[in-house]
Amino acid sequence: MKKVLFIDRDGTLIHEPEDYQVDRIEKLEFYPEALYYLKKIAEELDFELVMVTNQDGLGTEAYPEEDFWPIQNFILQTFKNEGVEFKEVLMDRTFARDNSPTRKPNTGLLEEKYLNNEENYDLKNSFMVGDRLTDIEFAYNFGGKGIFIDTHEDLATDEVKNDQEKVKETIALKTSSWKEIYEFLKLNDRTAEISRKTNETDIFIQLNLDGTGKSDITTGIAFFDHMLDQIARHGQMDLTVNVKGDLEVDEHHTIEDTAIALGEVFSKALGNKLGIERYGFCLPMDDCLAQVAIDFGGRNWIVWETEFKREMVGKMPTEMFYHFFKSFTDGAKANLNVKAEGQNEHHKIEAIFKAFAKAIKVAVKRDAEKMILPSTKGML
Repeated sequence: MKKVLFIDRDGTLIHEPEDYQVDRIEKLEFYPEALYYLKKIAEELDFELVMVTNQDGLGTEAYPEEDFWPIQNFILQTFKNEGVEFKEVLMDRTFARDNSPTRKPNTGLLEEKYLNNEENYDLKNSFMVGDRLTDIEFAYNFGGKGIFIDTHEDLATDEVKNDQEKVKETIALKTSSWKEIYEFLKLNDRTAEISRKTNETDIFIQLNLDGTGKSDITTGIAFFDHMLDQIARHGQMDLTVNVKGDLEVDEHHTIEDTAIALGEVFSKALGNKLGIERYGFCLPMDDCLAQVAIDFGGRNWIVWETEFKREMVGKMPTEMFYHFFKSFTDGAKANLNVKAEGQNEHHKIEAIFKAFAKAIKVAVKRDAEKMILPSTKGML
């Protein structure tokens, strides 16, 4: 199914003047980098480009057609010259007070070709790019996501019909940069989840590699929860881990199975690994120094150079730290080299987990301009 990038015109492709009408050529100013990055989107990504614009009162005395079309045709031809052609230009001419079904945020303009053609168009994974909250509500109404060019957030908020907080949840990206829009669209969402159930454990893990550090972790072992939280916070990824294990036996199965599942969900989220840095950290914490190097290269291996003098940290056996990272490498098909030194055992293992998180953050980082596989073998 085809994904669509619906794009507003004024304030998005071109700057919007103070009187909200681009009716003279001297008032026309293209939005910075829109031409360059829309060309890259058109060439590199699988989106159908559709312009959707409200032109208040077009064809009336307030906005004569002869003032509009020379500018509109110039805009379209300029983008076409750069390799950007809009499959459709959907335009509403009414005023907000008319409450027309074809005026954004209403979706009447989409009904014939898009809303009634679900077998050919994937609106759930389509986007609306616009500079008003009504553009975001338009995405909310057709069931997609919004990219909000936040140059004037409060404009036209009185036209929003749904609960504004719910509408804002539709915003997938808030930016004033077409470069960021291009990178966001090209760097596909790297999320994954996994459920793993055995006679000993019942595990659910959800991961967003490009999150903000949010976590929801419950394993039944408080110190283990604290360490997994370090991965989310310092790796700036969103991580949900819910585990029910046979803790009445001991901690082994819970920790081992969680590590295996965590590795597997990382492997799943990384996908084809195009553009990742692949390698990645040295981190001090008070008396301790932890060094963690990782390679998501498709083969599992671990080197572990640290020792613990205590049998337990919290309610977590120190012998299980090595086992956790070994099991992670098995699930993630990654190489891991861990070295740590220091006096305080709590600090030592926390430094390892923080360095581990930072190493992952470095390794999974991507460059939208260099989406190549970091391997001479041609596969990872």
